[in-house]
Amino acid sequence: MTKIDLLLEQLLKQDVATAVISDPVTINYLTGFANDPHERYMFLFLMAGKEPLLFLPALDLARAKASLSFPVVGYQDAENPWDKLKAILPQPTSTKVAVEFDHLNVTRFKGLESVFTAAFVNLTPLIQQMRLIKSADEINKMLIAGEWADKAVQIGFDAISLDKTETDIIALIEFELKKQGISKMSFDTMVLTGTNAANPHGIPGTNRLESNALLLFDLGVETLGYTSDMTRTVALGQPDSFKKEIYHLCLEAQLAAQDMIKPGVTASEVDAAARQIIEKAGYGDYFNHRLGHGLGMDVHEFPSIMAGNDIEIQEGMCFSVEPGIYIPGKVGVRIEDCGYVTKTGFETFTKTPKDLLYFEG
Repeated sequence: MTKIDLLLEQLLKQDVATAVISDPVTINYLTGFANDPHERYMFLFLMAGKEPLLFLPALDLARAKASLSFPVVGYQDAENPWDKLKAILPQPTSTKVAVEFDHLNVTRFKGLESVFTAAFVNLTPLIQQMRLIKSADEINKMLIAGEWADKAVQIGFDAISLDKTETDIIALIEFELKKQGISKMSFDTMVLTGTNAANPHGIPGTNRLESNALLLFDLGVETLGYTSDMTRTVALGQPDSFKKEIYHLCLEAQLAAQDMIKPGVTASEVDAAARQIIEKAGYGDYFNHRLGHGLGMDVHEFPSIMAGNDIEIQEGMCFSVEPGIYIPGKVGVRIEDCGYVTKTGFETFTKTPKDLLYFEG
């Protein structure tokens, strides 16, 4: 049974016979066809008892037809896509149509309302559940993405020099990866020096690397349709004892959380394993984000590993473990690995050492 068949089977149990997929990543997950329509519209229509239909910009039509065995329809930029859809789509056989609430913007939602005379129900939770448990093949692809992330951060380590800026290091990492055939990062690479790392979502700039400070790398690589995500914080020169204390506290928290992970515990319990260590040391206010997020074809997926989320950890789930301590004007540390849940524990996709590494500065 295909993923599309499984999805329709679940929808029919809810008296829903039609689904509209708008997220390109979900379309890729269900069909194997990867495409970014940018600002244009791309929809996968699933209808019980009928073949799927992919609707997309005409400039992507030939590639889609070569990749898919079911009908594909394109539209020209000058055409009204909603009028064309009304002309080619049958009305649903039930009173409900499932759409991805978490992806649709208002324009797309209103456009689909003009096509279907039916009530819309949220498809997102069902898609999240389908993607939650990764297959052995998916995990293998994520292991490869993790190996590339390890290579990427090593390129960054090798480039460390006081005469370079944060963006110099980023440029070197991504240039070297492109030469090796990696065309896409999972997200914008971050290299943050000194107090710039005290912002969890710091913005790299022309800051020269600081001596006797910590240096944070946060990056990921996309390969074979799957992503990686890791963070390492290293020392440049000889940071003071306070900075080293914060680093080792963060590492203790991360290792405690990883040791907690196994089937049957909850996401909130994993978060607490790290958070209580940081709180006990008096820095709880400076760990101001969830412990982790799901990972797969998207770099941020369901579920969140955080307080209040009592979802039970299951074998095959993939997520990050990334405690951080961010003290404005003083220091920022984050240590992150993503991994997959086994029958007995947690295996990481990234293997770069986590003992505090020192570089000349």
